[in-house]
Amino acid sequence: MVAKASRKPLSRERVLAAAVSLADREGIRAVTMRRLAADLHVEAMSLYYHLPGKDALLDGLAESVVAELTGAAGHVRTDEQDWRGRLRRQFLAARAVMLRHPWAPALLGTRRTIPAGLFAYYDGIVGTLAGAGFSYHLAHRALHAFGSLPLGFAQETFSPASAGGSMEDGAAEADLAAMAEAMPHLTAMVTAEMHDADDMLGWCDSQVEFEFTVDLLLDGLARLRG
Repeated sequence: MVAKASRKPLSRERVLAAAVSLADREGIRAVTMRRLAADLHVEAMSLYYHLPGKDALLDGLAESVVAELTGAAGHVRTDEQDWRGRLRRQFLAARAVMLRHPWAPALLGTRRTIPAGLFAYYDGIVGTLAGAGFSYHLAHRALHAFGSLPLGFAQETFSPASAGGSMEDGAAEADLAAMAEAMPHLTAMVTAEMHDADDMLGWCDSQVEFEFTVDLLLDGLARLRG
């Protein structure tokens, strides 16, 4: 039997905070209504008043992450004369959020609804570019070039294992062995770039690679602006 609810009232915010904490500890697959109810010491049905189903729960998790991104962006030092530095700091602040929640990149890519706050987040990026003298036409192209970098992660072109990739050595070695003969150059590149670090958000998304891509794009935009 589930223990009696604590005196602290149940709310959508409290449920989502517990869901984020659970995902951080055990991964997104561990986040179920039943498990959350157990962690919160309430009956599972009481959660549906605040989040009516698994999709609503996952959408809420995405909103929570975007709220953190927005909060991190708000703490970035503002310097109207240093648009490049501001965007770089903002993207790195977003990456710090993703490193705290390594399950978030995959989650954001699966949601069918736009998380609350995301449009405002990107509006701020466009505002930074426009304030630095970029046309809206070039700002639009910049957003396409940035891809997911403003959200703190680089989208993977491919990753070991068909079911979303694997960071396990055995799985990676098996994939490399299978592709070595047919794709020697790609295999050689992948072998040379394999990492073992704490700042990985994907099989090919390390801090060094993330910063390299951000700097490359910002340098290119600076040249285009003239």
